[in-house]
Amino acid sequence: MKDETATKQKIRHIRIKEKNMSKCAAIQMASSPNVGSNLLEAGKLIAEAAKAGAKLIALPENFALMGEHELDKVKVREQDGEGPIQTFLSETAKKYGVWLVAGTVPLVADADNKVRAACLIYNDKGERVARYDKVHLFDVFVPDTNEEYRESDSIENGDEPLVIDTPFGRLGIAICYDLRFPEFFRKMQEQNVEIVIVPAAFTAETGAAHWEVLIRARAIENLCYIIAPNQGGFHVNGRKTFGHSMIVDPWGVILDCYKTGAGFVSGEIDLERLEKVRTSFPVLNHRRIFCK
Repeated sequence: MKDETATKQKIRHIRIKEKNMSKCAAIQMASSPNVGSNLLEAGKLIAEAAKAGAKLIALPENFALMGEHELDKVKVREQDGEGPIQTFLSETAKKYGVWLVAGTVPLVADADNKVRAACLIYNDKGERVARYDKVHLFDVFVPDTNEEYRESDSIENGDEPLVIDTPFGRLGIAICYDLRFPEFFRKMQEQNVEIVIVPAAFTAETGAAHWEVLIRARAIENLCYIIAPNQGGFHVNGRKTFGHSMIVDPWGVILDCYKTGAGFVSGEIDLERLEKVRTSFPVLNHRRIFCK
């Protein structure tokens, strides 16, 4: 993407000048099959979070579309770097002067009948600085329910984790089902990740059982902040998502949580506290077994 390399080179210098504490927000939605209405709702919530002082704002997985059918996302997929969803994201980040982490955007894949579930990151000038494609795809039967999900029918998986420098800290991305793979987070930790954003659309059943446990565990294991924007509510396709978007600090403390419906949570990213925790409790330096 245009200007991505130049922008990345500037970020380390920007971070030195800024305070070690920054306000972030996680947006929660109950997205519909209508892209236009979802973008209007996302814009409204981003504006509210920005007004509340957030400088880093994250949207949930599937924020632009929760279709009636799995393949609906293929119909609205965009070429990388163009299209109404990406235009909205760039213009909104610039309008409010915020860094915007855009849950997942359906982008063109190699296969004609699939998409890449791409998390796109925009800086406060509206420039796209990074892209992460979801690696782990949700192909499961949910125990004790009639629910079956096969994301691989419509999504082409990515291959690598992403960690980038931002003014807020070293930032990584894990999308929804990625959360269940601790080795994936260890790969990010090897790149000194300090904040992981987890856009998600956890089902009501799996969320009630595992969402908070997994979010807090990943924060504690890696001594990092977790910003977790989730879908939360009833959807036209009959699906119910868990909500409970939250921000968790490196000690596993929930800084804020929003149970259900549209809204947002916010909290402070305090890099000085993160450094103190890592120094006084150096579990990351005590590892003896490493994944290859």
